Amino acid sequence: MLALRSLIFLLLQLVLTPIFSTMAILTYPFPPLTRYRLISSYARTMIWLLKVVCGIRHQVIGIENIPKEPCIVLCKHQSAWETLALQVIFPPQAWVLKRELLWLPFFGWGLAMTSPIAINRSDGKGAVKQLLKQGKERLAQGFFVVIFPEGTRIPYGERGKYKVGGALLAASAGVPVLPVAHNAGRLWGRNSFIKRPGLITMSIGTPIVTSGLKADEINARTEAWIENEIQ
Repeated sequence: MLALRSLIFLLLQLVLTPIFSTMAILTYPFPPLTRYRLISSYARTMIWLLKVVCGIRHQVIGIENIPKEPCIVLCKHQSAWETLALQVIFPPQAWVLKRELLWLPFFGWGLAMTSPIAINRSDGKGAVKQLLKQGKERLAQGFFVVIFPEGTRIPYGERGKYKVGGALLAASAGVPVLPVAHNAGRLWGRNSFIKRPGLITMSIGTPIVTSGLKADEINARTEAWIENEIQ
């Protein structure tokens, strides 16, 4: 039964993704925030399908901690679930991603309409400069900036190395960091086809004020809160 429900979700996703990608491209004439609000309907649809087809529900603790002004969201990365759920739970946001993704026909072109922060990860220091420059631009446009500090999906129950890029952006821009923990990998594991029914909990911490703090300290405080909250 789990395999059948997971297969149905996958087939629906394969049908709907090209449709939504085409719709995303057609939003080009609209302002960035309007484009984002229209395109994020894809994430809302997928979260609804996960609930109806796969039985995956979610609850949010600390939603009142989301500030009104844009900030840096540093989130645990275990699954594809949070890439969808963050768009449903948080205000308009810009994501840090590999610029090569934007070259993919239709999907990449649609992704470009969401105003991502596209960087060349192989560029070392140049990638950091791209992150800082584009990140400040997105904040000024009214976007929250979402970064997965571990860089890649980490299996449930494990812990990756927290990279300092997001903390550097927060310190440089003078905006708070919002730490986010969740247990999505328990139901939808890293690169897993099977999606198990149940309740995912996302917990949002109080904003970490970054003024007067160095990036390493911001990063350490974020990591400590997220990992303790998961426990």
